[in-house]
Amino acid sequence: MSAWIGPMRGLAIAGLAALVLAGCSGDPEPEVSDTAQPQPQPSISATGPTGSPEVEIPQVVQQSTIATAVDGAITVYDGVDGGVQQEINADDVLSVPDSTPLTFLVKSVEDGWLEVYLPIRPNESTGWIPADSVTLTSTDYRVEIGLDDFTLTVYEGNDAVVSTPIGVGTDERPTPGGVYYIRELLQPPTDDGPYGPYAYGLSGYSPVLETFNGGEAIIGMHGTNDPDSIGEYVSSGCIRMENDVITELVNDYGLPLGTPVYISEDAAPVTSA
Repeated sequence: MSAWIGPMRGLAIAGLAALVLAGCSGDPEPEVSDTAQPQPQPSISATGPTGSPEVEIPQVVQQSTIATAVDGAITVYDGVDGGVQQEINADDVLSVPDSTPLTFLVKSVEDGWLEVYLPIRPNESTGWIPADSVTLTSTDYRVEIGLDDFTLTVYEGNDAVVSTPIGVGTDERPTPGGVYYIRELLQPPTDDGPYGPYAYGLSGYSPVLETFNGGEAIIGMHGTNDPDSIGEYVSSGCIRMENDVITELVNDYGLPLGTPVYISEDAAPVTSA
C-alpha cells in the first residue's frame, strides 16, 4: 500500500490506510482510509497525559544510527546475550506494514548488540537486538520540539535548517515529552483534511488515551486544515504545523525513518557542541 521514493532518502510513502492520528485535533476526527499511492506519506498521531511529568532530555548527538529490520518482525532481548524480552511485528506497530520497513533508533552499541528505542508502550521503552538482524544507516537530521514555546526545529548536524511554530496537545490531552523517532510517513487522500498533505508517525503514544478513532493513540507530526490553531494548546496530543512546512520536510529534506525527535517541556533540548 505504499511505495519507495528514491529522492526521499529511503522513506516509504504510504497511502492513508486506516490512519489514526490521536493528536490531530481537540475532538476525535472520523477515521480516514485510502489506498496507497506512490508519493510521500502522512502518519499517526497521539496525545499527551494531563500534567505530564517534567522530562529531562539527554544531550542530543549530531549524528544518529538507524537500524532497519531485515524481516517484518524482530526479537528483542533484555540485555547483551540476555533473555527474550518480546517479539515486535510490523503488523502490530505500522499502518502499512507490507510497504513500510520496521525501523528503530539506536541508543547504544555493545559487543555486536544494539540497544534501540522501541515503538511500543510505555514511551521511551528500549531493548537489545543483535546487530546482524538489521541493516544500519545514519542521519545528521534531528527534530527538536519545544512545547512551552510552540516551536519545532529541524537540525542537520549543527545547522538549524527549518524552524516553525506548531500547535500541541491540550492540558487534558498533552503532547508527551521524551525521546522518540519517526516510525512511518503517510499521505492522506486529500491535502485539505485535518492532517494536511503529510503526517509523520512517531514511536510514542498518548499517556492518557489508549485508543483514538478505533486505533492506537500514536503521536504524530502533520499538517492542518486549521492554520489559526498554530501556536495553541489545541490538539489531542499530536504536533501540527503549516502545510507548506510539512511538505518542505517531506519533499525537500526527506527526513528518513528513524530520525530522532526530542520533545521537551522546556523550549528546546540542549544540543551538543
